[in-house]
Parts: sequence; structure tokens; C-alpha cells
Amino acid sequence: MTGEAARVRQMWHLLEPLHAVLYYAPEAFEEAAALGYGTEERWTSYFAWRAAPLGAAGSDEVVRAFHSFAPATVARYVPASWATASPEAVLAARLRAVDRAYRALFGDRRVEGAGFAEAAALARRAAEATTPGVLGALGHANSALPWPDGPHLMLWHAATVLREHRGDGHIAALAGAGLDPVEALVSFAAVGAARPEVFASRGWGEEGWGAARRRLQERGLLAADGTATEAGRELRAKVELRTDEEAAAPWRALGEEGRVRLAELLGEPWLEVIGSGMLPGENTLGIGKV
Repeated sequence: MTGEAARVRQMWHLLEPLHAVLYYAPEAFEEAAALGYGTEERWTSYFAWRAAPLGAAGSDEVVRAFHSFAPATVARYVPASWATASPEAVLAARLRAVDRAYRALFGDRRVEGAGFAEAAALARRAAEATTPGVLGALGHANSALPWPDGPHLMLWHAATVLREHRGDGHIAALAGAGLDPVEALVSFAAVGAARPEVFASRGWGEEGWGAARRRLQERGLLAADGTATEAGRELRAKVELRTDEEAAAPWRALGEEGRVRLAELLGEPWLEVIGSGMLPGENTLGIGKV
């Protein structure tokens, strides 16, 4: 991995947990329940929270934008989500959820203080420098939203724009490597990003997962035991490197001094989010593993 790629990936690792609070915080589930969404599982609100920037999108559009979920899984939640609450109502509620969650995690004084304000300004500069050619559906949709008031909400929105921008580039990198959505997950599990069981939430089932394993074995990318061959590891490394390259423009625009300062400012909040136990220790993104 090049020096620039390592720095780009470091920023993703720092920002991703700050974004992901939306999907796990108890305050977010309370806001989802107030809109009328069930909270016995997280997927009902997850699809609404993440897809709302797309507008009242249908299942096909969300399948393409989210990429890793089986179409049948998406169809269970979309477009039914918009019969419960409009995308506009969901967007307003997700900012309320983040506001409450951040205040619970970090305290009122800190989220309104100088440290968060500086971090928000730096992160916004980076987010506003996302590469138009790389932006896919979710990158475009989140970039088009108005910037919220308040340093903590601005920081969260910037983290969201940057992570969806990276995700769009990752989809392009997977396509370039000839990996379809389920093959992307199988090959990622094969290099140790997470156990195969962790990816079951994407809904491909044993049949879909097994068929993808066989296709990857035929290409020489997977061994009989489901672990990656040397060629499989090389291909995944190329995918991650291209993803970093596609995600680099915002950090080049911010400059090394700004990036280093933002990393410093994010260190303590990152530790607090991780230390809260709110987020799963093993995840489908491979945070901490790749």
C-alpha cells in the first residue's frame, strides 16, 4: 500500500464509526419508532436512514446504490419505507437522531465547542472536494443535501458524504475486478475481513453464497476451504488500493497539514464511539481488518 493510500484509508477508519452511530444509537431507534418504523430489527430503519437522500427510491435503485444487498432483501424494506414516512421526514429525523446521539456520547459543551467546530470545518472542506466523476448515486444524493447547522451535525454530514463517496468508488473498483455483489462479499470474507456469518445479513442465502464461491474457485481466486488463494488476495488488494485512489481527491484538496490536524481532532471522539460498545466488533466493511 502506498503512503497516500494508507493515509486515505486511515481517514476512512476514523470517520466511519462517527457516521455509523446513526444505525446503532438508541436515540436513532427512538426517532425511527416515532416515525412509525419497527425497531425489533435494525434493517427497517437502516434502509430508510441510508436511502432517504435518494428520495422515494424504488427497490431496483436502492439495490444498485447499496450494491451488497440481495435484491429480495432490499425489496422487503423498499419502497415500503416511504409508506411509513416520506424521505423528507426521514432526513429531518436522522439529523435529530445524530444530534441526540452525539450529545449523549460527547456532551453538550463538547459538540458545541471549538474542537468539534474545527473538525467540522476541515471535514467539510474535504467533503466539498469529492470528485464528481467518482460520485455515484449515494455520493451525489448526500452531497446535494443542505449542510446542517451545528458543528457536530456538520461533522456527521461530512463523514457521511465522504464515506458514500468512498463507497461509490469501491463499487467501481469491484466492477473493474469483475466481482459481482455476492462475489465481492465472498472474496472479502475469504481474505479475513469478517467471518462469512457476518455477511449473512446481506441476504444472499446459502445457495447464492455457495454459487459465488464456486465461481470464484473456477477463477482460481478461492481455495477449496473458502479462503483466498494468492491470486484472490492480490485481486482484493488491488480493489482496496483502487478504492483508496478513488477516495483520495478530498484529502489532496484538504492538504497534509489539514488532514493530520483532522485526524488528531477525530482521535478522541473515535475512541469514545468505539469504547461505547455501540458498534459491532466485527463488521462487513472490514474496519480494522483491511
